[in-house]
Parts: sequence; structure tokens; C-alpha cells
Amino acid sequence: MNPLDELYQAVILEHSRRPRNNGPQPVPPAFHAEGVNPSCGDEIEVWVNFTEDGKIGKVTFQGQGCAISQSAASIMTVKTAGRSVEEARAMLTGFHEIVSTEIDPDMDRFGELAVFAGVRQFPARVKCAMLGWRALEQALNRSEASVTTE
Repeated sequence: MNPLDELYQAVILEHSRRPRNNGPQPVPPAFHAEGVNPSCGDEIEVWVNFTEDGKIGKVTFQGQGCAISQSAASIMTVKTAGRSVEEARAMLTGFHEIVSTEIDPDMDRFGELAVFAGVRQFPARVKCAMLGWRALEQALNRSEASVTTE
């Protein structure tokens, strides 16, 4: 087994056993979205709140599913907190490239997220890895829609 495969397994197991920011919505109230993967039954709910300067304050999630969906959501909550919406969207795009293309991930830019490149070997698992990220994207869309209607 090569070192990246070992790191992939270690990171996924660590975050699936001890997920970060797992629990109900943060206070103050947050924008919410749900994701469901009907092919495997994974479910994730994501909440996002914002700081006064418009950056992402906290992201939490809860749900059930495989180690890949849970660990990807866990790392997502850590990596997107404190970022602008644009930065979070760029990270989502980059993560999608990591799990679905042959592009070598930039370890400096993506850190732990880069180990999910191993998912591309199992195309059916890409949806698992992206589930929390797609829910985050929906929550961000809702937050932007609320700003334009106020």
C-alpha cells in the first residue's frame, strides 16, 4: 500500500469515528440544507451561520452514512469555517475535481481534503464524498437569496 492510500484510510477513519462539528444547528440560527444519496441511503443535514463581516462563522452537520460521506462532511466543516462564500465555493469546486478527475491535488492548498483523491478509484463513492459539500452549496445559495430579498 502506498503512503497516500494509507493516509487516505487514516484520515477517513479518524473523521468518521470522531467527526468535527457534528450536531444540531449552531447559534445564532443558520441556513440549512439537506442532502440524500438515494443509491446508498446516506443522509446529511448542514447548517451554516455567518459572522458580522459576512464570512462563514460555523458549519455543522448531522446525518448517517458511510465513512466517506461522514468524514468528507467533517473535514468540510473545518475547512470552510472563517472563509468567504467565494472561498468556500472555490474549495467545493476543487474538492469535486479531487474526487472526480485525474488532476493531482495540491496538498498545500487542500490539506486533508487531498487524500480523497482515492475516491476516484470508486466512481459510485464520488456522490458519497460530495454529499455534504452539495448540501453546503444549497445552504450558501439560500443565504445569498435571503440577502437579495432583504
